[in-house]
Amino acid sequence: MTKSPDQKVFSTRWFIDYGLITLGSFIMAVGYVFFITPHKIVPGGVYGLGIIVHYLSKGMALWPDGFPIGLFNLLVNIPLTYVGIKMLGPRFGVKTIYGFVSSSIFMDGITLMRMVGDAPLVQDVLLSCIFGGVLTGIGLGMIFKSKATSGGSDIVAMIFTKYTRIPIGQMMIWVDTAIVFVALAAFKDWQIPLYSILVIYITGRAVDLVMEGANYNKALIIISDQHEKIRDSIIIGLGRGGTYLNGVGMFTNAEKMVIFTVVNRREVAILEEQIAAIDPHAFITIMNASEILGEGFASLKHKVED
Repeated sequence: MTKSPDQKVFSTRWFIDYGLITLGSFIMAVGYVFFITPHKIVPGGVYGLGIIVHYLSKGMALWPDGFPIGLFNLLVNIPLTYVGIKMLGPRFGVKTIYGFVSSSIFMDGITLMRMVGDAPLVQDVLLSCIFGGVLTGIGLGMIFKSKATSGGSDIVAMIFTKYTRIPIGQMMIWVDTAIVFVALAAFKDWQIPLYSILVIYITGRAVDLVMEGANYNKALIIISDQHEKIRDSIIIGLGRGGTYLNGVGMFTNAEKMVIFTVVNRREVAILEEQIAAIDPHAFITIMNASEILGEGFASLKHKVED
């Protein structure tokens, strides 16, 4: 995460970003309080450590109901963020601090408002993993869309990456996996790490969905001697654009015109039918396009601006 340009306070974008962080923190807290925490599921991160500490500290004189998970997250993230700024520079702005503070408040606030804070909303553990992972992923995705981070293990992974040169994504997996195995040692139940890994996967998929959207666009590469007629089908028939690429056949060394275009899922079937009528021997490659930015699709400027 690099430092983003200064954002004007109380601008429209400012309200949108902090609204996303607030709502995302609330949704994530709901996922933890109602579905993940009651079953002792530990999906990595500082919250995962907080769940372990929460259950191990139950019955203590000071915290008979267990050390509050939100408070644990807050106490760990404050020094982590300070160390991160010292070692990595100003990568963690006010948004990240607001994110982990608000999520901590929501976590403990919702727990206190419940009659029994650790009671599961759903007794079925698998169902709790699914709903907990989805809600947590949606919440994290909203936080990430505001150009903030969840802090915690993200910062630890970045620090290790700086000195080991291991890719950040790989390091984050290792950090979260280590926390999952700490849960195994603490609770001595093999089901917990297995369910935790499932939640980590579901959370990641939900984050991707929020970040990229439910995108049904397809990228097509088309090679045909009848490229001009296919071009007309794309431009006139579908109202789409495309790009010509110069290619050379590997066996024949003959020059080829390659068409690159992006259409939605419905238009793929239409275009396939039209190409089959024009050139049954055309070569077509169809690829999932997770995100399309530019003319005719989402705006790149709106995506990156604060």
